[in-house]
Amino acid sequence: MTIFNFALIRSVRSLSNLILLLGLPAAVVVLPVGGWHGLPLGYHFYGILLLFSASKLVHMIMEDRKNKILTRIGVAPVTHFKYLSQNLLAFALLLVGQSAVITCSAWLLHADVFGSLIQLFSILSMFSVTAISFSLAWSSMFRQPESSTAVMLGIILIMAVLGGTLFPIQAMPASLQKIAMVSPTYWFHEGIMLAKNGGLFAEQLTPLGILLLFAIAFMLIGSRRKLA
Repeated sequence: MTIFNFALIRSVRSLSNLILLLGLPAAVVVLPVGGWHGLPLGYHFYGILLLFSASKLVHMIMEDRKNKILTRIGVAPVTHFKYLSQNLLAFALLLVGQSAVITCSAWLLHADVFGSLIQLFSILSMFSVTAISFSLAWSSMFRQPESSTAVMLGIILIMAVLGGTLFPIQAMPASLQKIAMVSPTYWFHEGIMLAKNGGLFAEQLTPLGILLLFAIAFMLIGSRRKLA
């Protein structure tokens, strides 16, 4: 069994992971239109759910580091790059697949709200990758998964406020609006609004590009921490 296949299997065999990957998204998509700017409430909260899901998945890597998993894989040499890349690819596949389901749900339940489902899927998928990279970078700063989880919850809540999840960004002071632009959740909501308006895809390239830069930066930070 490859590392990629094993990462997929163990990601879905946990009840808490299944709730994050299947249960909560199902609840999110049925929330009614009632958010600011005419968005369904669930699509305001979905970015935060992605961050929680990514954090939960990436923390399995921390458990492996804690348990010195490489010393147990003695049958064949496994490089740090191979282990990390295949795990992250499995996590990304799960969250991008989840984003595809959310996009299909938007087509079925909120087709009159979103002007471009392709743009919606693009921004959800890119933010999924950014969320995984961010979780990897954050977890690389801690040795114990418990410590990382406790602080991560607070960071996600701060990102929710800055990104416009809990209330409109326009309601914040001008200084905070500028600070919010350094948060990936800000660009996630920008992309969601562009998908709602259904303009040219070229307009979506700005939030997509910035989220990609975030993902690359976080990946470089997080991948420097070795497993052993």
